[in-house]
Amino acid sequence: MLVSYNWLKDYVNIDGVTAEELAEKITRSGIEVETVEVLNEGIQGVVIGHVVEREQHPNADKLNKCLVDVGDEEPVQIICGASNVDKGQKVAVAKVGAVLPGNFKIKRAKLRGEESNGMICSLQEIGISSKLVAKDFSEGIFVFPNDVAVGEDALEYLNRNDKVLELGLTPNRSDCLSMLGVAYEVAAILGKEVQWPEATYTANSESASDYISVRVDAEADNPLYVAKVIKNVKIGPSPLWMQSRLMAAGIRPHNNVVDITNYILLEYGQPLHAFDYDRLGSKEVVVRRAHQDEKIITLDDAERKLSQEHLVITNGVEPIALAGVMGGANSEVQSDTTTILLESAYFNGVTVRRASKEHGLRSEASARFEKGIDPNRTHQAAERAAALMAKYAGGEVVGGSVEVNTLNVEPAVVTTTVEKINSVLGTSIAAAEVKAIFTKLQFEVSEDNNTFTVTVPTRRGDITIEEDLVEEVARLYGYDNIPTTLPISAATPGVLTPYQAKRRKVRSYLEGSGLLQNITYSLTSEGRAKQFALEEGKAIRLAMPMSEERSTLRLSLVPHLLEVLQHNIARSLPANAVYEIGSVFIGQENDVLPLEKERLAGALTGLWEQHPWQGEKKAVDFFVAKGILEGMFAMLGLKERISYRRAEKDGLHPGRTAEILLNGESVGFLGQLHPEKLNELDLPETYVFELSLTSLLKEEIAEISYDAIPRFPSIGRDIALVVDRSTAAGELEQEIKAAGGALLKEVQVFDVYEGDKIDASKKSVAFALRYYHPEHTLTDEEVTKVHNKVLQVVEEKFNAVLRS
Repeated sequence: MLVSYNWLKDYVNIDGVTAEELAEKITRSGIEVETVEVLNEGIQGVVIGHVVEREQHPNADKLNKCLVDVGDEEPVQIICGASNVDKGQKVAVAKVGAVLPGNFKIKRAKLRGEESNGMICSLQEIGISSKLVAKDFSEGIFVFPNDVAVGEDALEYLNRNDKVLELGLTPNRSDCLSMLGVAYEVAAILGKEVQWPEATYTANSESASDYISVRVDAEADNPLYVAKVIKNVKIGPSPLWMQSRLMAAGIRPHNNVVDITNYILLEYGQPLHAFDYDRLGSKEVVVRRAHQDEKIITLDDAERKLSQEHLVITNGVEPIALAGVMGGANSEVQSDTTTILLESAYFNGVTVRRASKEHGLRSEASARFEKGIDPNRTHQAAERAAALMAKYAGGEVVGGSVEVNTLNVEPAVVTTTVEKINSVLGTSIAAAEVKAIFTKLQFEVSEDNNTFTVTVPTRRGDITIEEDLVEEVARLYGYDNIPTTLPISAATPGVLTPYQAKRRKVRSYLEGSGLLQNITYSLTSEGRAKQFALEEGKAIRLAMPMSEERSTLRLSLVPHLLEVLQHNIARSLPANAVYEIGSVFIGQENDVLPLEKERLAGALTGLWEQHPWQGEKKAVDFFVAKGILEGMFAMLGLKERISYRRAEKDGLHPGRTAEILLNGESVGFLGQLHPEKLNELDLPETYVFELSLTSLLKEEIAEISYDAIPRFPSIGRDIALVVDRSTAAGELEQEIKAAGGALLKEVQVFDVYEGDKIDASKKSVAFALRYYHPEHTLTDEEVTKVHNKVLQVVEEKFNAVLRS
């Protein structure tokens, strides 16, 4: 809701309170003011000018040479390109030295050889959005009424010396979707009274019932319908003050009659609709549900097919409006309209919302009906609109009105006590102060032994239970005045659990290693659901899937990460190392809910490193992926508990796949996609991994301990062991570490050789061993003793021999 600060002054005395101060007070009372827009911000030097003469520019077909009186001693010459500029007009002129939006400064200039001393402005050029400018002036300059004074501030006549408060309303506060509703809120905050607008006029001696009859066949959808007739209206522009207020509220002016209905919508929160009585086609209005496949052409010239769920206003034969949403083109007010049938009604919000949603017609009227309007303003709004049409459209109001009224709305009566209020709020507010707050809200209240019985006006349909009254007291008492206390049970601040902290460390590590996090769908196709799964389980299919591609709960994260790689590669994106932490769903028998388990998965392809200047490139391979995981295991303190063994898995390369073991138990896999899978997915060489994150993060680890940096030199020995080709290097490494004892600190594989220099059934695995002692320099005898033990163990367990 956009609220004009100057307009609000019509209803409540806010003198002495700036727009910014008022915004702060409203926000602190529970309705957020999102922005305060200064309409004339950055604009100066724009005055009313009178075009004394206009002639064609001698050197340009599309320019006009105008002599304009701007209130100075002599008229000034201004070159103007607007097609609608003409002699005798009152226009907005930016004088030399003026500043327009965007810090655009007006200077003397020559246009095609003719001097120009200023600029004749359109509304858009002084900061008004083009969508709010009336059609007559949307492609040219704005022309003021003739009664404005030359030389005066043009922005003041346009009411641009104003500030607009944008309220961020929650659905329950529909009462503030009107200026009067906001006025009640502001009056309660400031302790002021609300001044209602006048709605007086002199009706003629005729009766509206002679012109129209009303029948409502759908009383549940429309319990109240009021029709008034205004004759002899003259369609024209609405007063400038009304146009400017509508534009400040985000509504485009049209003509005096339509603008008045929109003005009342903003003022009272009651949507109205004006029909051209002579185009109605009959002397009756029938409100009913639409017939199936019945059609109506609405004001936007779109033909719409209706259903029996939609409520329509008809002339007894055909629809003339979609109730609460939009009028029909067949009864639109036009320039030759002379008699107005004015509709003011209370429509069921659910019915209006259904029609609005199904036809994609979200209007100011439908928004208010959906959220709920005050039924007690339906008559008042009609009377106020009739008075304005008599005053500003020259209309003659026909006596009385025609209505159907089966609405029975009684104000809500809610009780509460001082004890309840103070108990909930933790305050000690006195009974007199509570009563004063209800009085400020203009609620009827009676007190009996600290018990308040409150009669809530119908404009506040959001207040129905005792807790709503407590909230009203809290708002007006001031949230800042409510004492701050900590819950008794809150002895310690909230912290991450060890599991959550480790998960964050894993994310941070992987992103620091160059992988990008992804979040993919938990749903996949039935054919891909079990691909790359760590454990067997029943695939759970949805009862009503969106599509076959999203029909089954996943058992692995890898298939979706491969989709991400495909997407990136197809768009030449370089981000081809991705990971995801998410859940998989392991189905169980007998309709038991599936087990939800957290997994970590990754996929890498393409170049891992690239240094164009040095001409260096490093492609992703098995050991890049393995190195990333080993770094993560070390960060989690699990490096010594992790081991690898050769594995075969569907979709992965049989010679480049490893099963990952934690304390000897399988927790995941790492491998290269099988060439057939790569061809199927049209991917380059790709490596994937998936781990049971729950198993990794729940593993208990000892407190971190540190070894001192060695002060004494170490001794290195390299050995090349010839073993059977089937012997895993990891198994050799484990036995070497175990045999080396405390002196052997580092063991690394640095070469594997298979070739014609050794037996075809053998391979050579070379290790670099490093020995040191923390307290003294090792002797050759000490190292030789341990080293010989290492060689003995590998010979006994693997038949390994030193390669000569």
